[in-house]
Amino acid sequence: MARYVLGRIAGIVGVLFAVSIMIFLMIHTIPGGPFDAMPTTAEYRDIPEHIRQRLLAKYGLDQPLYVQYIRYMGAALQGDFGISFRYGEPITQFVGRTWQITMQLGLSAMAIGVPLGIGLGIVASLRPNTWLDYLTNLFVITTFVTPTFVIAVMSIIIFAVKLRWLPSGGWGEPNQWIMPTFVYAIGLVGGLARYTRSSMVDALQAEYVRTARAKGLRDRVVVLRHAFRAASLPLLTLLGPLVVNLLLGSFFIETIFRIPGIGSQTTLAVYNRDYPMIMALILLWTFAVSMAYLVTDLLYGVVDPRIRIGGTAN
Repeated sequence: MARYVLGRIAGIVGVLFAVSIMIFLMIHTIPGGPFDAMPTTAEYRDIPEHIRQRLLAKYGLDQPLYVQYIRYMGAALQGDFGISFRYGEPITQFVGRTWQITMQLGLSAMAIGVPLGIGLGIVASLRPNTWLDYLTNLFVITTFVTPTFVIAVMSIIIFAVKLRWLPSGGWGEPNQWIMPTFVYAIGLVGGLARYTRSSMVDALQAEYVRTARAKGLRDRVVVLRHAFRAASLPLLTLLGPLVVNLLLGSFFIETIFRIPGIGSQTTLAVYNRDYPMIMALILLWTFAVSMAYLVTDLLYGVVDPRIRIGGTAN
């Protein structure tokens, strides 16, 4: 097991290295630079050339790309991801501050979406081909074909503009949490309900479930202890990256609702050509998703002891 984990970690390091090269080259080939223009109160005004050259020299952007990359990665390996061009503060400090907001949003959505989605999927699997099952499938299909940003805009129009029940955006007051949290949770509920129902339908038809029922065990014990335990294996594959995405923010949700979290800041970093910020956020996302898959694979053996690390089973 230790050899397997070390091998996976080595693979993650390789992925991070490859991603860092690709992202570094991509952001430097995009037309325009971080100091080509600066915002004023009325319009975008060109920066004088002598000031722009000083800024480029200050941040080392006048050096060849390979020199810039080596310097950046050398500092990043020591935990220094540079200073944001837009905000003028260390990236680590900025990410630590904004990530708290994103985690609040993600955890709130998970607290609603995970139990509701799994519960809805279990109930639908216990009542197949009934009105409850059809209603669940309709909800799942609707959430899958409707983009998140459409649901977010419709919610703002209905609850903020028309009914004036909730503010249209922002973060900090309790009433500002309601709309983005529920919009974020809707997609989570639909996805979990779909996979839970599908996995539970297969698990409920297994021989060991029929044997458990034949022994006279209560339905609750059969469903939760036997069927759901087997059905949770496919759910782990979905939940691992899904939880990471929730905790790293949604570009659409945070941007539309003007939430100053990691997701919206990533969008602003790309728009403003904030190179250190773009690199740090994408590397953070890549590392988190890679670790989520590793943890998910390790949890397979916890849920089902027959699974052995490395792909073999007894």
